Amino acid sequence: MSDSIEQNLEKLGIVLPIPAAPVANYLPYVLTGNLLSVSGQIPVDADGKFPYLGTVGAEVSPEDAVKAARLCAINIIAQARIACGGDLERVVRIVKLGAFVNCVDGFAAQPAVVNGASDLMVAVFGKIGKHSRSAVGTNSLPLNIPVEIDALIEIS
Repeated sequence: MSDSIEQNLEKLGIVLPIPAAPVANYLPYVLTGNLLSVSGQIPVDADGKFPYLGTVGAEVSPEDAVKAARLCAINIIAQARIACGGDLERVVRIVKLGAFVNCVDGFAAQPAVVNGASDLMVAVFGKIGKHSRSAVGTNSLPLNIPVEIDALIEIS
C-alpha cells in the first residue's frame, strides 16, 4: 500500500505554507470542472522571504535554481491544497508544469533547473505526479526571482 500524499510530505519534511495572496488583478488558482489551474508560483518561503534572487548563471547558481524550482513546487502544492478544500487526496494527476527560468544568455540547462519541481511532484504524488511540462529561459522575471512555475492539475 502506498503512502498518502500527506504522509509523503511529512517524510520529506515539508510543511506547506499558507499561500500568499495575489499581488495584482488575478486569482491564485481557477477551478473549472475537474481542472485546477494554479497561477505562477514563485520561490517565496513560509516566512514570506525570497531565499533566491537574481539571474541563473550570474547571481544564482544552477544548484540554487533547482532549490528555487522545488520551492515553487511546494507553493503549487499549497495552492492545490486550498483549492481542494484541504484534501490533497483529491488530486488525480499533475497534468502539466509550465516553468520560466530567469537566466543569462546562452544558459541551456532550464530542464535541469525545473527538475527541482518535477522531482518533487513525483516524490509527493507518486506516479500521478508525472506530468508534461515546458522549461523556458527568459531574461527577466517579477521581483528578480530566478524561477516561476504554474501548474495544471486534474482533481476529483
